[in-house]
Amino acid sequence: MPAPPPVVEPPRLLSRPWTLSVSVAAPPERVLAHLTDPARMADWLVMHSGWPAAPPGALVEGGRFAQRVKLMGTPVEVRWTVRGLSGRTVWLDGTGPMGIEVGVYLSVAPSDGGTLVRLDGGVQGGPTDGPLGPMVARSLTEALRASLERLARADFTGPSSGSDRTLTLIKREKPGTIRHLRTGREIDPWTPVIVGIGQCRERTTNPAAGDPVSLAARAMESASTDILIEHNLVTSADTVGWVASVSWQYPDGAALLAERVGARPARTVQTGLFGGDGPLRLVNDLAAAISRGESRIALIAGAEAAATAAAAERAGKPLDWPTQPDGTAPTRTLGTDREPNNAAETAAGLVSPLHFYALIENALRRRDGLSVAEHRKKITELWSRLSQAAAGNMYAWLQEFRTPEQLATVDGDNRLVCAPYTKLLAANLQVNQASALIVCSAEVAREAGIDQRLWIFPHVGAHATDEWHVTERADLTRSPAIHAIGRAVLDHTRLTIDDIRYLDLYACFPSAVQIAAAELGLPIDDPERPLTVTGGLTFAGGPGNNYAGHSLANLCFRLRHDPGSYGLATAVGWYMTKHAATVLSTDPPVGEFRDIDADIRLHRPTRSVALNADRSGIVEAYTVTYRRDGTPEAGIVTEILDDGSRVVRATEPLDGDPFDDTPVALPPPGEPPVVVEWHGPVTVIRLNRPAVRNAVDLATARGLERAIDEFEADPDARVAVLTGNGPMFCAGMDLKAAARGEYPITEGRGLLGLTAEPPRKPLIAAVEGAALAGGFELALAADLIVAAEDALFGIPEVKRGLVAAAGGVLRLARSLPRATALELALTGEPMPARRLHDLGLINRVTPVGKAYATAFDLAVSIAAHPALAVLLAKRIVDEQGDWTSAEAFDHLSEIAGVVLGSASFDLPKAYRRADRERS
Repeated sequence: MPAPPPVVEPPRLLSRPWTLSVSVAAPPERVLAHLTDPARMADWLVMHSGWPAAPPGALVEGGRFAQRVKLMGTPVEVRWTVRGLSGRTVWLDGTGPMGIEVGVYLSVAPSDGGTLVRLDGGVQGGPTDGPLGPMVARSLTEALRASLERLARADFTGPSSGSDRTLTLIKREKPGTIRHLRTGREIDPWTPVIVGIGQCRERTTNPAAGDPVSLAARAMESASTDILIEHNLVTSADTVGWVASVSWQYPDGAALLAERVGARPARTVQTGLFGGDGPLRLVNDLAAAISRGESRIALIAGAEAAATAAAAERAGKPLDWPTQPDGTAPTRTLGTDREPNNAAETAAGLVSPLHFYALIENALRRRDGLSVAEHRKKITELWSRLSQAAAGNMYAWLQEFRTPEQLATVDGDNRLVCAPYTKLLAANLQVNQASALIVCSAEVAREAGIDQRLWIFPHVGAHATDEWHVTERADLTRSPAIHAIGRAVLDHTRLTIDDIRYLDLYACFPSAVQIAAAELGLPIDDPERPLTVTGGLTFAGGPGNNYAGHSLANLCFRLRHDPGSYGLATAVGWYMTKHAATVLSTDPPVGEFRDIDADIRLHRPTRSVALNADRSGIVEAYTVTYRRDGTPEAGIVTEILDDGSRVVRATEPLDGDPFDDTPVALPPPGEPPVVVEWHGPVTVIRLNRPAVRNAVDLATARGLERAIDEFEADPDARVAVLTGNGPMFCAGMDLKAAARGEYPITEGRGLLGLTAEPPRKPLIAAVEGAALAGGFELALAADLIVAAEDALFGIPEVKRGLVAAAGGVLRLARSLPRATALELALTGEPMPARRLHDLGLINRVTPVGKAYATAFDLAVSIAAHPALAVLLAKRIVDEQGDWTSAEAFDHLSEIAGVVLGSASFDLPKAYRRADRERS
């Protein structure tokens, strides 16, 4: 029989007590160390959700610390005091929001072959003394019971807390500032710092020499050695980030890397499957987590073994590299991907990065008015300068300087691949390379004794996305997204581009470098400030998604040797599509690190695109693809038609230069199908196809989805108004486009770019004229409808043998009496706004022409209220239909508790406001 539980006499008994126990197959000392180790808290305590301040490295009697927990699904902050501490017991007193008091008495005792763990305690005060009390106590007890059950299944075979391999920091609360010795400035202890830098290049293609994770582990070992201290920060990391590899795909590469280097992180993060922006997105994301106190030590790595994989494929030998069980996934995946090509691009053979960047290259030549020879000279001189940087980079794949003449010469080693590019003007992906960074807080760096001369501060990061499909961009030679991220990082750091001494622009193809330099205001031929310190993806090597990981490593080395200087890295994903930037320096930042989403309020002009239109236009760009023997294979041409649309044509290989004549100006793009306006907290989204009664085609659906996504992400946007330009709100789906196979369905929000997933924030539809078919469904997807008195609403799909497939019939059935919903669905005849207002579907009916103004005023009145209260009230209305009577008030209390648990909630102030309103 197990030993009886220890006698527990907590110094204070709270009004709603509990007593729980569980047997654990491990010695008491190890169990108690596990229970009181903040780094292991997330492993067993199901309520734990993070630390708002520095986590305590060890509990000390009298010590104080803050913890984030979830109570009834609501995130709240509890401030703990360690009242008592011995070899077998821990007594904690805590205070939460609104005067809630919690007491926890934890004790361990030897049992048969293990340990009996007992939790005693209770809760009182604030709302727990009222009608919510039993619910709070029950929820807390169930969470603790689940925690003990998880503890019973825990693995106690690993290294114990305080092992020699682990750096232990004893901090009870966020410490004071840290003095930066060289500059004399005081810095926040949670300032992120890059302290370890490592790279690896493996020339052999023997599979035993390493899969990507093995290469990354070697780079991480180099990064650990780079720190020059006794403590091993690698094994102490709480977060591991992995840049997804292409040559061998791991479900959770970060977990494999952590296992290989001896780390036991609480979180793993992996970038999306494809995208050279991944390394900077990952560094920026984890630096921001460190600055918020959510992480202390993060490992970041990426690697490719593409040269080995290609050699194995040529030899017909399978690769016996690590795999992971089905269902394995990282804690979080960073970034998103979608289909990279639209139908017109695919049909024309425009399908690979080489094709797109070559097409863009010739668009640049046309814009600049250069001959073929002049343009070749320009890009080979640019690429020669990159080879010079690679020649001095010990980790570069091709460490050889190439002259412009060598790069321009077509021969067996430099064959034409896609005009105007030869092999040595294109990215080289068949490499075996890895990079690794160790990033921590300044507090950790100081406590570990890392020499400040090794510290590199990330100052700011930013990311943005251009129009996803290349041929839908208004101008192939511009990148609004690069311009936006450049402006964002410079504004945040209060620098100009001239203040940046070291640069590493993402250099997969010459067109990418030229566009980035232009958007950032950089000359491409400044001998005093080259555009790379790494060498570009041709010469330094293009390790799948991870080139920018090497950019960061090389920038850090340069900055260490030039204290006080600044460095800027940029990165690109897909076809000049996804962009990221990071600014670094040995000088500490002037403010808190930020990872800026520059997508918000970014203007991206677009063109509509078609395949092989029966009309001719002005040749905008072209390329020719070549076979491996150097013979031309096919041509691809884009033309701009008189109406500003673009056509993509697959052609025979072009004979001669289509730009021989003096280039004429290209017709401007047409009006965008969706227009967004920002008016303080109110975002206005306008369907902008009045010529076709605002019918929704694929471009419109995508534009609407993006507008909703950015409205959701915009911290300053509270309410949106959806309306239409012209006399009609929306006639529904564009049937002509659908007949061409162009259906308005988006990956994220479904049919019409909205109806499958309306926004969480309030959306108001302002309807003039009519909302028919899909137009009615868009209005029904909104939270409120304001309509002009002559507006008509209907779902005429039944007349065409169809059903309103975007949720219209379902939403009508839930919102209207059954007979009315059936009348609309079965007859297809429209109903006037006034009747639907009387039935409660429409909120307000206005004079003709006043629907938008009324909807806007309604949005302003909603936006004036606290945002969290508005969101949660909307959530209750949206979700209550799925609740049973028995559970309704539990759900209601859980949701309302989010407001009550928020730091901004002031209960006395709320009561005073209510009294004023009643009077």
